[in-house]
Amino acid sequence: MAFARVARRPIGAFFYSASGRFSCGNEVSSKFESLSQYRYASPVCGFGNFLRSFSSESPAVVDQMSLIKQLRQRTSAPIKDVKASLVECNWDIEAAQKDLRKRGKVLASKKSSRTAAEGMLAVAQNEGKVAVIELNCETDFVARNDIFQYLALAMAKRALLVENTSQQVSGVFPFGPELFEELKLNLDHPKVNGETTVSNAATEVAAIMGENVKFRRGFLLSKSSAGVLSAYLHTSPQPGLGRIAGIVSLEVEGENTQLEAVQRVGSELAMHVVAAKPLFLSKDLVSSEAIENEREILKSQAESTAKSQMAVEKMVEGRLRKYYEEVALMEQKFIVNDAINVKTLVDNLSKEVGSPVKVADFLRVEVGEGIERLEASDEPVAQTA
Repeated sequence: MAFARVARRPIGAFFYSASGRFSCGNEVSSKFESLSQYRYASPVCGFGNFLRSFSSESPAVVDQMSLIKQLRQRTSAPIKDVKASLVECNWDIEAAQKDLRKRGKVLASKKSSRTAAEGMLAVAQNEGKVAVIELNCETDFVARNDIFQYLALAMAKRALLVENTSQQVSGVFPFGPELFEELKLNLDHPKVNGETTVSNAATEVAAIMGENVKFRRGFLLSKSSAGVLSAYLHTSPQPGLGRIAGIVSLEVEGENTQLEAVQRVGSELAMHVVAAKPLFLSKDLVSSEAIENEREILKSQAESTAKSQMAVEKMVEGRLRKYYEEVALMEQKFIVNDAINVKTLVDNLSKEVGSPVKVADFLRVEVGEGIERLEASDEPVAQTA
C-alpha cells in the first residue's frame, strides 16, 4: 500500500523525499534547492526533453541509413564494408566510394591466388571472326551475377579486335592474359563504368563480388572469304554466354551458294561438337602420339585374352577404327541422325548447294577444363582442329 501511494506521487517529490532521508545539515537545504525545480514537473515531459537532447547531439539515423543504401546500390559492396567506409570518411559518400574501391583492390589482390574454376564463356561474332573468352570466378553464384556476365560480354566484344599475330589468315588463334589484360575496355554499367584495362576491370569486379575473378584465355576463329562461321552455346543464361561453346567453320567453293543451307548445317555441327567432344578434325589429323598411346592400351587389353598374336593384331586394328570414330569429327556419328557420319553429312550438303563444302576448323571450349593442367604447365587447353 505504501509503495502504491509513493508510485502515484510526482517523480520530483520522490527525489526530494529520498534526498531528505539520506542527507543532513546544510546539505539538505542545498539538495532541496537543486531539486525544487523538479518537484511538480511531469515525468512524461521530462523524458521528452531527454529524447530531444539526445537526438540533437547524435547524427540523424535516417540520413545515415539513406547514405548506406545509396552507397550499397552504387558499389554492391557488403553492408558492413559500406558502413565502415562511410564512418571512416565522416559520412562523405563520394570519399567513401573511393575508399571502398581501395579496400576492394587490396582484398582482390589477397584472393588472386585462390583457384577459380567456375565462370562463363562469352562469344562475340562479326562477319569474319568469332571470339570466345573464358572469365573465371570461384563459385557458380558469382557466375550468374549480372555484373560478372556484363564484364564477360564486354571482354568478348573487345577480343574481336585482338590482332592475330600468327601467319594464318584463317583458323584458330589462341591468346592468353599476357596479350589481352592490358587492352582497354569502355564499360557502361551502373556498377562498373568508364575506360579501364581488362585487368583492372576484373580486379574491380572481384572487389565487388568478394571472390577471385580473372580472365583465363581466349580464342579467335577466322574464316576465309567464302565460308560460314557457326557458334553454339550450351547452358546459356542469356545470348552470348554459356558454359560450353562449340564453333565450326565451313568453307564453300563458288559465290552463288545457298548459304542458308550451309548455315543450317553449320549450326547443327556446332551443337554436335559440344555433345560429341571431338579431339581432331579428321582421321588423318590424329596425332601419331595419340595413336601410339591408344595402340599400346588396346594391345595390352587384347593380350589379356590369351589369343594368338595374329588375333591380337586384328583386335587392335578393329578397336583403333572405333577409336577414330570417337575422336575424329569427320568419322563421328552425326548426333541429329546417327545413321550417317559427319563426312556423309557434309557430302550431302555439297550436293544440296551445288558446290563443294568442307569443314575447315572447329573449336570446343568448356569452363574450367584443364584448370589443374593449366596451373602445372601454364598452357591453355581446348579441343581444336
